[in-house]
Amino acid sequence: MTMTTEVPRTRTPGMWRLFVYSGIGAFMFFVPLTIGGTSTIMLDHIVTFLQSSIGPVLPYYALAIILAGAVYPFVTGSWKTSVVNTVFSLFKVVGLVVGVMMVFRVGPAWLFDPDMGPFLFDKLVIPVGLLVPIGAVFLALMVSYGLLEFIGVLVQRVMRPIWKTPGRSAIDAVASFVGSYSLGLLITNRAYKDGKYTARESAIIATGFSTVSATFMVIVAKTLDLMGQWTAYFWVTFLVTFLVTAITVRIWPLNSIPDTYHPEATPQPEDTITGKRFSVAWAQARESVAAAPSLGVNVWRNVRDGLLMAMAILPSILSIGLLGLVLATYTPVFDWLGYLFYPFTWALQLPEPMLVAKASAVGVAEMFLPALLVAGSVPVVKFVIGVVSVSGIIFFSALVPCIMATDIPIPVWKLVVIWFQRVVLTLVIVTPIAFLLF
Repeated sequence: MTMTTEVPRTRTPGMWRLFVYSGIGAFMFFVPLTIGGTSTIMLDHIVTFLQSSIGPVLPYYALAIILAGAVYPFVTGSWKTSVVNTVFSLFKVVGLVVGVMMVFRVGPAWLFDPDMGPFLFDKLVIPVGLLVPIGAVFLALMVSYGLLEFIGVLVQRVMRPIWKTPGRSAIDAVASFVGSYSLGLLITNRAYKDGKYTARESAIIATGFSTVSATFMVIVAKTLDLMGQWTAYFWVTFLVTFLVTAITVRIWPLNSIPDTYHPEATPQPEDTITGKRFSVAWAQARESVAAAPSLGVNVWRNVRDGLLMAMAILPSILSIGLLGLVLATYTPVFDWLGYLFYPFTWALQLPEPMLVAKASAVGVAEMFLPALLVAGSVPVVKFVIGVVSVSGIIFFSALVPCIMATDIPIPVWKLVVIWFQRVVLTLVIVTPIAFLLF
């Protein structure tokens, strides 16, 4: 018997997917098109088409998502894993009650004030309920076929000097910005528990990179009527967010967090890449493409994750978001908090400095609320607050409970301090840019 040995062939594992799939995903999020006299990205055109085509059905669709989100923590048992989870699970039940009242038009008159319940439900809940799952389809194309790995390796040499994190954290950063903070935190927590990040590095990534995704930025831009300036808004927000992070990593409290590894992990510090960086980036992209699931499986997984995220967010918008809006409208709570930022907004000579200060303060409750408060203001103010609401990163309706559910050792009070620092720094950096643009 003659035995033959097959020599393995080295070939590119379907690298066309890197260019085609990633290109389609990037096109859907970043290339504005004019359709029907409206210039916006294709993803927004799709959502607008659905809203105009099946509008009467959408409140019931949103209510179904809210119902699922309110029930989910109790079905899975996650509501009792911590005090924070218990509190936020109860808020989701409150969100369900508000959702029922909105859909069936029952409840107190103040709830149906155009700037209260209807604004939250029609301008945020329904668009978010559509954008997140639909956006997940195209995010699947953009983040799963080597683009993140390729970009990550190319920017590794700048991560440690600027942001004090390993080069591999570039993937977390980009995944959060173009995917979701929940995805970014999932990656970060896993890397911390595996010994690939220290406590300080994981805290920097969680509070400096895990911002809302491009999907949510679309909602903010639509609310503020900034879709006509989408490209400028996206890139300014991107750059300002990471510039602010480069500053906060060098000051207390982030610089005081121990630079130690997870107590149960074997430290795996990152190797320094030698040789041609482009070649290494290409090799890692090839590995990602080779390991990527089929298109159908990938899209299904991301849509499922998008629906789970929508289930977590929509009830919070109608509970914590409504609470924040009520406090902002009927109480002086955020006026008082606004005085923390008023010296900065006044010194920066922004129009309506007290309104900008109040909007900056209300973002700690829910990142959408600042946009609601300044929706009728002048373009400079809308642009500044649009960036602040994203660059501030930390808000209690979603991100804080997500961080609390991880092993990352950072208490709530430090998160509040970091939020304040980020808002002030963002105001200082973005205001001159906004005056140049408008």
